[in-house]
Amino acid sequence: MAQGTVSINSDYKDWEWSDDAGERARLLQSPSVETVPKSAESQGNGLGATSSLGAVFIVVNAALGAGLLNFPAAFSMAGGVAAGVTLQMCMLIFIIGGLVILAYCSQASNERTYQEVVWAVCGKVPGVLCEVAIAVYTFGTCIAFLIIIGDQQDKIIAALVKEPEEAGSSHWYTDRKFTISITAFLLILPLSIPKEIGFQKYASSLSVIGTWYVTAVIIIKYIWPDKELVPVEIPTSPSTWTAIFNAMPTICFGFQCHMSSVPVFNSMKQPEVKTWGAVVTVAMVIALFVYTGTGVCGFLTFGAGVEQDVLMSYPSNDIPVALARAFIILCVLTSYPILHFCGRAVLEGLWLRYTGVTVEEDVVRERRRRLLQTISWFLLTLLLALFIPDIGKVISVIGGLAACFIFVFPGLCLIQAKLSEIQETRAISWWALVSYGVFMVTLGAFIFGQTTANAIFLDLTA
Repeated sequence: MAQGTVSINSDYKDWEWSDDAGERARLLQSPSVETVPKSAESQGNGLGATSSLGAVFIVVNAALGAGLLNFPAAFSMAGGVAAGVTLQMCMLIFIIGGLVILAYCSQASNERTYQEVVWAVCGKVPGVLCEVAIAVYTFGTCIAFLIIIGDQQDKIIAALVKEPEEAGSSHWYTDRKFTISITAFLLILPLSIPKEIGFQKYASSLSVIGTWYVTAVIIIKYIWPDKELVPVEIPTSPSTWTAIFNAMPTICFGFQCHMSSVPVFNSMKQPEVKTWGAVVTVAMVIALFVYTGTGVCGFLTFGAGVEQDVLMSYPSNDIPVALARAFIILCVLTSYPILHFCGRAVLEGLWLRYTGVTVEEDVVRERRRRLLQTISWFLLTLLLALFIPDIGKVISVIGGLAACFIFVFPGLCLIQAKLSEIQETRAISWWALVSYGVFMVTLGAFIFGQTTANAIFLDLTA
């Protein structure tokens, strides 16, 4: 991607984005990344400390997460192994392309986070839409995390009290709503209130260990299955030609690491687009193997009867699977505050911009506003999680938003960046890149529209 002379939109400054708000928004990044402030660039120290290998690890870490629990069900919806793998491979091309585009636009605009790149390159309206989408996406992901906690606790409690799973529990203290609520109030809320979250890097390491362990358990259970695990019908083709699109939200949700990618790129020792292309290619191939291994083995183990959360398909008394459930609970407990922190940072920036509050006033009122935002966010996500027990319904909604981060906003950035280039003639490569950007926006809008409509009219009204 050749970089010409670019005149990027800068009218977002007219909205009087305060330095304080921008600093908060800058924290929307991968937990393990420590970026260099923009002021350091003017002092000749604009290079980060992350190596290419370290960047690969961080991107893989950002991509892999609790979303892998839904991949076996996605393969079932897509119509089997062949359809699921083919869909992943096709989407991976655009996923990698979007990551490269974001790095290119970050370099051209000299911005260091996803939303700031969209603001600088595309202008006010796309910038606001991007921030609203980030807030909604993180909010929905927090709901999904609470549902995952409830799912795993149901199985662990069933094993501990030794009651038949079909009969349900007769004790009030093992009721799903009670266990989710008590866990959320005792563990998640206290971790979500602080202004800073210094435990991010430890949460990252825990998530990586948990993810790989869950994948290993699912693969081993397929190779050496238990006698009681007998798969039902195993589809080999989609039931309808539109069925394959139902798997797209899960794939988008699983591979969505684009919001973290811009800070990772800027934290590298050599933040070059070509080097970044190699980094994200290696990272996405690693993520592809993990997701494919989980999806294929989980799907073939249970067939069309696989649950939306694959761990729910295994019996409660399986010790290795119980340990996997414990890992997932720990990962989610530490990931919820991080996602909430990201959403809160975006909401804080929007609030300060629209109200025009000064930095001094913000310092005085910040603590009260932070407590109000945190408690409101927490209670709303908890309430929705208690009454939406099926994680598939949440994934179908936020998966459509993930498609916007992967396709729509990077496509818009590429189009605007190329249109802003000062050139006397338009080369074939220029037209090719603009066409690619238009195709990405169209594809992302289609995935978002199709999956959102399907979630609203089929899942949420069922």
